[in-house]
Amino acid sequence: MNRINQLFSSNKKDLLSIYFCAGHPTVDSTAHIIRTLEKHGVEMIEIGIPFSDPMADGAVIQHAATQSLRNGMSLKLLFDQLRDIRSDVTIPLVLMGYLNPIMQFGFEHFCKQCVKCGIDGVIIPDLPFRDYQEHYRSIAERYNVKVIMLITPETSEERVREIDTHTDGFIYMVSSAATTGVQRDFDDQKRAYFKKIEDMKLVNPLMVGFGISNKATFDAACEHASGAIIGSRFVTLLEEEKDAEKAILELKKSIK
Repeated sequence: MNRINQLFSSNKKDLLSIYFCAGHPTVDSTAHIIRTLEKHGVEMIEIGIPFSDPMADGAVIQHAATQSLRNGMSLKLLFDQLRDIRSDVTIPLVLMGYLNPIMQFGFEHFCKQCVKCGIDGVIIPDLPFRDYQEHYRSIAERYNVKVIMLITPETSEERVREIDTHTDGFIYMVSSAATTGVQRDFDDQKRAYFKKIEDMKLVNPLMVGFGISNKATFDAACEHASGAIIGSRFVTLLEEEKDAEKAILELKKSIK
């Protein structure tokens, strides 16, 4: 069974997934950050593939991606760095990146490398659902790489159900139609959106991302989903602390 499915089959609540950008703050820090996050109880990790035009990302993650590219990070180098990660890391690992670098690499070649490294899934924010269905789904399923789709408050109920029917792993429930970034709290409109999706009783579990940075936003997300994804806040702490252990300890303190 894919590790993503294993995680959610446990029916654990308040799951914490962390996003960071590969190659940031230093080009060789990726594997160390993964191991540190698992050591401190993070249940799933999203590893960002740096790209020059990350349209869904706010200033913090854009800056991290730019720094990563300047450091020399590439998709090939990332796979080289992750070659031995499964010697001691057991939690689900998901790559998150835009379609252009993956297409340049070759989608099937990308999936083969995911298998070699033990990558469980991929999130491609700019991959249209129809294109996934027509061109990529059969390849991803052949390699048991879960393609995780995003939904937003603008996604129709019909499309949400279609995504739920034709994907497997979890559904990434974006908290707003804006880019990534820190929010102090979620307003009534966002909370109503979370509840509406929860009440649809989808087959796939839900994880909420974008804007989660403190106890208020983490608890609001977990009230209506299996857990929450934190990106910008951790990336900021990583930049400030220059130490993955200090960054994750500070983050966990702020959401408990």
